[in-house]
Amino acid sequence: MGSFLLALLALVFVFLMMGVRIVRQGFVYTIERLGKFHLAAEPGFHLLIPFVDKVGQKVNMMEQVLDIPGQEIITKDNAMVGVDAVVFFQVLEAGKAAYEVSNLYVAIMALTTTNLRTVMGSMDLDETLSKRDEINARLLNVVDHATSPWGVKITRVEIKDIRPPKDISDSMARQMKAEREKRAEILEAEGKRASAILRAEGEKQSAILEAEGRREAAYRDAEAREREAEAEAKATQMVSDAISASGVQAINYFIAQKYTEAVGKFATSPNAKTILFPVEATQLMGTLGGIGELAREALNPDGRTSPPTPPAPRRAPSTAGLGGSQGQPSVPPVRGGE
Repeated sequence: MGSFLLALLALVFVFLMMGVRIVRQGFVYTIERLGKFHLAAEPGFHLLIPFVDKVGQKVNMMEQVLDIPGQEIITKDNAMVGVDAVVFFQVLEAGKAAYEVSNLYVAIMALTTTNLRTVMGSMDLDETLSKRDEINARLLNVVDHATSPWGVKITRVEIKDIRPPKDISDSMARQMKAEREKRAEILEAEGKRASAILRAEGEKQSAILEAEGRREAAYRDAEAREREAEAEAKATQMVSDAISASGVQAINYFIAQKYTEAVGKFATSPNAKTILFPVEATQLMGTLGGIGELAREALNPDGRTSPPTPPAPRRAPSTAGLGGSQGQPSVPPVRGGE
């Protein structure tokens, strides 16, 4: 009896151990009872009924990356390009992922490949090269909508590489070079234009300032001439008043003054060593006498006269003097010292 009990306990222990299942983190096991999906076992310890329950599929619930192999796609303008892509997805419902589709990875790859051909085939080559974000967004929308019944969430679809044919690549390189040269020439022309405009503007401002300077200078010159004319008119008026008040004596004074200044200029001239005076002595003596008369009147305003000065002895008339008339004395030439 004891041996039978031990055997029975051992059998029960083995039976229980056959129903123990431990699910790892990041996975969900589908449990099938009598061949039908019963539940999705979350990570942790689970006890199943042996020979009744069994593990169907071990579904990875972590985000996964599916590499799409290179595809040859013909664009809208009949250019053949090679394309590589990747798909990021995550299983949200293990039961649907296990039983709604036969092979989840193959299905996602085929779905992405066909939609990639559809999206890029409706675009030109230039659009496929410059609008990767738009291609990614359209693919994500289409693939995610198609895989939602499988309990799968498509998180990202990315185009890794687009390889145009070699001849098209060469043409694009030449086009890019020509475009850059064109932009460089445009920028250079705009720079020259801006420089010419600034130079012309500077010349314009310079001409304006120069004209304003000439106008101001002309205004100042006219004002100076006006002041000079006013001073000359005032001096002339004063001389006229003096002549009107003093008569012939004032005229003699002014003539003698100018005469003396002219003689002084002859004497200080550096261009001549010998100076000849073509004047008559009697005229000079008369002028000097007029100056003396003015001086006596200025010293004796009450009308008194000083004793007469004896006249200077005269020399015999001579016709050898320069500028002298016959029968009148002439002033001998004065020679300046060398």
